[in-house]
Amino acid sequence: MAAIPPRVLRALEAFNSAHPWSHNAHYHPWLLRQLPRRFGRALDVGCGSGDLARLLAGRSTGGVEGIDSDPEIITRARELTPPGVPVDFVVADAADGIPAGPYDVITCVAALHHLPFTETLTRFRDQLAPGGTLVVVGCAREDDLVDQLLGALSVALNLVVGWLKNRGRRAVSRPVSMTAVTRPPEMTFAEVRREAIHVLPRVRPRRWLFWRYTLVWRAPLA
Repeated sequence: MAAIPPRVLRALEAFNSAHPWSHNAHYHPWLLRQLPRRFGRALDVGCGSGDLARLLAGRSTGGVEGIDSDPEIITRARELTPPGVPVDFVVADAADGIPAGPYDVITCVAALHHLPFTETLTRFRDQLAPGGTLVVVGCAREDDLVDQLLGALSVALNLVVGWLKNRGRRAVSRPVSMTAVTRPPEMTFAEVRREAIHVLPRVRPRRWLFWRYTLVWRAPLA
């Protein structure tokens, strides 16, 4: 597939900057559909400003812990969380600072590519309670024709969705949930799939639009 000309890319970037929207929050409704209606203790890794953690709190009977390595964004998450919502936000390095489980639910959205992949997935697996659910929405490096086709379609849809979500108006500022530091992923989807299946038997890796993939895994019952 031919590369997009630089002039076109600059125009797309300018439009997207004027009409930003959160690709991560776009997947929150889908993510919630992968979880039980009610569950106990939950952990959101790379919680950012806490949007997903607050949604999880609406279903949790055991409280939600949100962790992120950025102290400023954890402060913002606390500010945005109404009193009484059962969420505890903690500054922690998810690579080795994941609080001890067991958890009935663990979620990780657009953060796994910042961490040691295999070691972190293993840690998630080991901290899940029997029958617990792990849901990852991740980012992978574009590699094959399927990635290129999904990427091209995502570029077009990104323009449409950005326009609709902003109702055609230029955004004054970027959404809070989009302010975290980001970096490009190094692993391809094929590498993600291979390693995930090795760590999580019967996991379901899938590629999606907007440069995302998902992993859904349920721990065996004891």
